[in-house]
Amino acid sequence: MAWLRQNAMMSSKTQTLEIASPSSQSLIFYLLCAGFVLNGIVISMIGPILPMFMAKWGLNVSRAGLFSLVQFSGSFVGVLTSSVLISAKGFRPAITLGVALLGVGFALLNAPTFALALAASGIYGLGYGFATPGTNLWVGESYGARRASALSVMNLAWGAGAISSSPLAMLTMRTSRVSLALYIVGTLCAVLAIVLLRMPFGKPPQQDNSVPGATSDKTAGTGVAALLGILFFVYVGTEVGTSYWAPAHAQRATAWGSNTWALAPMFFFAGLLGGRGAAAAILLRLKEVTVAVAGLLLAATGELVFLTAHSPVTLFGGAFLAGLGLASIFPILIAWLSKWYGTRARKVGGVMFALAALGSALVPPLVGVVSGRHAGSLRIGLLVPLVGCAVMLTVIGILRPGTRG
Repeated sequence: MAWLRQNAMMSSKTQTLEIASPSSQSLIFYLLCAGFVLNGIVISMIGPILPMFMAKWGLNVSRAGLFSLVQFSGSFVGVLTSSVLISAKGFRPAITLGVALLGVGFALLNAPTFALALAASGIYGLGYGFATPGTNLWVGESYGARRASALSVMNLAWGAGAISSSPLAMLTMRTSRVSLALYIVGTLCAVLAIVLLRMPFGKPPQQDNSVPGATSDKTAGTGVAALLGILFFVYVGTEVGTSYWAPAHAQRATAWGSNTWALAPMFFFAGLLGGRGAAAAILLRLKEVTVAVAGLLLAATGELVFLTAHSPVTLFGGAFLAGLGLASIFPILIAWLSKWYGTRARKVGGVMFALAALGSALVPPLVGVVSGRHAGSLRIGLLVPLVGCAVMLTVIGILRPGTRG
């Protein structure tokens, strides 16, 4: 963390970015939105097709869980590496490399052996770690006062990909065309990477001594970074913890005539998708902190409804409300990071996205551990995401974003 403190104390220097022209900026934004749709498909599709892999290689639950571990380990490494690459070379190399790796790994996922499939998940996890921070940070730097709204649109695109992954997986498995779908998405990623490689993202940041006191300690000190880090860790852990365990809890919570319980995460992602679409407009009119607090209160309500529900309607409704409430939080966190740290967010963001990756890797198993200690009750285990909402509300109260410009 020494380098983080050093960057936070840079009071006599700041970094400047060569901004792309408005037309180029808009084109890059739309291309990155397309990349986030593909990103959402790649990252979310492993869940629906996992039963097929378990049957194919005779995997038990523990071995099947290695896909998640390898994927998130790859994303953690990618996040740390992308921070260095973005600071040294700008956004284009990290984003294009990330999109390319997403395509390569996804195309190879239906490999002939379990070991090769795990390696493929590590490759696209690495790509996720390169592409996602760079994309979010580029939008945060490029859109100024409209950054929160633009980030909501960008993450809305990711949600569109995530929610489409389940029906896409169901269709391809029914028609025995899983490999074809993987190849098509992988090829689209490769083509997009080639196009992005030719886009004028701007040069790497240069040191500029002409702007003294660029950011005060009050606005972007180490304490602020620590609180933001908690928010990144807890938010992503809460989101992934809820979506990961939603099908298992729904299956146990009531009697089903079919496997419709598997749609629980779709309702959660539908809430995220709809919420991010609405947030893009709402954030142009309301303060970010107001939207964040209201969203977390709604998310907590949805989590409570979901974990106490005993009917399909309330289960799906609770999952939808939880997603709807959480929808605006991640774009707002990126907006605060960019607003308070400027181009220094390229380095500080590496820590934030690494903490987010850790949250996604550690919180879902924590739900399982808590559940296991209470006779396997996921109603008890899913109190973890609910507590996560309370923790985020508390940290925002301490952070007081409304006083930081």
